[in-house]
Amino acid sequence: MKSTKLYFYDTADNKYSVTALLGAMESLPALFEEIDVGFFCKAEELEQCESELRQYRRVILAFSFFSSQLWDIHDMIVRLRPLLSRCHGVTIGGGPHVSGDGERSVTVIGLDYALMGEGEVSFPALLLKLLRDEDPAGMQGLCCYDRNGVLVNGGMAARVNIDDFDPVSPRFRRYGPLEITRGCPYGCSFCQTGGLCGHQVRHRSLEHIEEVMLRARELFKLRFFRALTPNALSYGSGNGVEVNTEELERLLLMLRRVLGEQGQIYMGYFPSEVRPNNVNDDTLSLLRRFVCNEDIVIGAQSGSERMLKSAHRGHTAEQVYDAVECLQKHGFIPNVDFICGLPGETEEDAQQSVKMIEELANGGAKINVHAFMPLPQTRWEQEPSGKIRQCYIDLLRRLTPKNVVYGDWVNQSAQGKRMHRYFTTGEM
Repeated sequence: MKSTKLYFYDTADNKYSVTALLGAMESLPALFEEIDVGFFCKAEELEQCESELRQYRRVILAFSFFSSQLWDIHDMIVRLRPLLSRCHGVTIGGGPHVSGDGERSVTVIGLDYALMGEGEVSFPALLLKLLRDEDPAGMQGLCCYDRNGVLVNGGMAARVNIDDFDPVSPRFRRYGPLEITRGCPYGCSFCQTGGLCGHQVRHRSLEHIEEVMLRARELFKLRFFRALTPNALSYGSGNGVEVNTEELERLLLMLRRVLGEQGQIYMGYFPSEVRPNNVNDDTLSLLRRFVCNEDIVIGAQSGSERMLKSAHRGHTAEQVYDAVECLQKHGFIPNVDFICGLPGETEEDAQQSVKMIEELANGGAKINVHAFMPLPQTRWEQEPSGKIRQCYIDLLRRLTPKNVVYGDWVNQSAQGKRMHRYFTTGEM
């Protein structure tokens, strides 16, 4: 029997991270000589198998989560702590929230080990230390109490070469959207991507993408590709701002060759989008040749030039209008993201967003409305949650019956209030 049972918290919101971590573990096959891997969604799943868990020398629960999930994770850890005590169990956390809020993830949320930053190297390294009964405190990318009870923060993990790690898990037959670019040069005030993954973009090489796709085709009979990237038009760009049309075309040609003519290529739709300032006839003609998604997501976020500058968006309101017009000219359906209640937004700013939303929706675009929520490791971490002004409410009432607007802005607004309280007071 193996010495250790490792359970991943595996839900619809976390599955991409779990697949990437499994792929990273498979780069160290020796881990599986000591570790049995399992998956769970609910605390009762673990409670019901306590007798099995107590046969292991140690039990590890691994969570990768967003800030919006921190209350669920905290409550689950509190509930499972007695079980973990009886089963020599510990908890490891990572992902966007933990990376930006490592110390409180230990002291408030209750994690034993908080991994900050990219986990492909640090997660397997921590597992090895635990298997060897070594004190991991002081390891780069880790925050935890040492064996003397002193909180030690090792800072963010080093950036990795994403070509060194497969984003799939053949051992567990898991395949998801394939990350082709990591990092974002823009540093939007509300977004965590730059802080988490860096402002220098890193692209997975064409050779590695092809290798992964060929293996996935063989293992999973795969006939589709879905891109995971902050900006689907940035692939191959040296700075992530200008479009490298030549390299983007090489990627798409390779994908078509691997998938065949009946294969499906999804780019510019969840879990990727495109930036308004990269949309033009050349880029859309290229996408039109290869992709099967009719919808393209673009991030507008505001119709106010003042708010776009305050948010460091790197594009203008006029470029949003131009991008939507260009998308429709090339036969795509624009899905345009907006955030209500950005910090510092005035009534005039909100009215400008309302005007843009109404004009775009009446012109055939779909509108995805969000409420601002503060996130760790961003310029607006300490800012209050978004105020849904009456002009937004009136607009949404007009547009909702037309089925041109969607989004979870009501729950996000309420959730944002909890997050603001947490980030400013440290209280759950």
